[in-house]
Amino acid sequence: MSSVSHILIVDDEPEIRESLSHYLGNNGFKVSCAADEKQALGVIAEEHIDLVILDIVLGQDDGISICRTLRQSHSLPIMFLSGKAEDTEKVVGLEVGADDYMIKPFNPRELLARVKAILRRTQQISIETPKQNSKKYRFGDFVLDAIDQQISTEAGDAIQLSSGETRLLLVFMENPQTVLSRDFLLEATQGRMANMFERSIDNYVARLRKKIEENPKKPQILKTYWGGGYLLNCAVSPL
Repeated sequence: MSSVSHILIVDDEPEIRESLSHYLGNNGFKVSCAADEKQALGVIAEEHIDLVILDIVLGQDDGISICRTLRQSHSLPIMFLSGKAEDTEKVVGLEVGADDYMIKPFNPRELLARVKAILRRTQQISIETPKQNSKKYRFGDFVLDAIDQQISTEAGDAIQLSSGETRLLLVFMENPQTVLSRDFLLEATQGRMANMFERSIDNYVARLRKKIEENPKKPQILKTYWGGGYLLNCAVSPL
């Protein structure tokens, strides 16, 4: 993260774009705005964006679909805004790769705190790997590159990760073959924002399993311990 982080606001409501842009700009951020998918992808292609604040409902466009598109080739953090408070909406948002989820109407100060927390975590991934002076780890048949936020297979295929998935894998890299509770994983990956959504860890694990397990329904690498949490069931070596 540079000295001035660049945030892209994607919302079809002009009032929200203008007010949020003004508020974030007054708090030291560079801000760009887009009203739809075409504009958003155009900005991302031309500018270095540090965080996307994305409305789920965008007139004829779909924020969920945009998030899926971005996740195919980008690891930049995404925060969803939505007028829907149902848990199912939050689950879907997190499953497709969002890092956070806020309900409209929102408190600007809370949104600012969440933005800063996401950027702080992203910066930590870019600068250093906690506890171990390494940016790459071998685990099982995979190599995690924490800087590029991707996993490589033995065949050389690269699998893109979201920033949330990368943070979670880093915690497992530090604590292999150890049962880690959901509370511990939430605190380690979300910090003070751990109360964002209590099922976020389960969703991150489910997404990772689709990328690293031969059979995600019968996981052998990221194993569940009912009542306990999750365990990385393989050795880890820094590279």
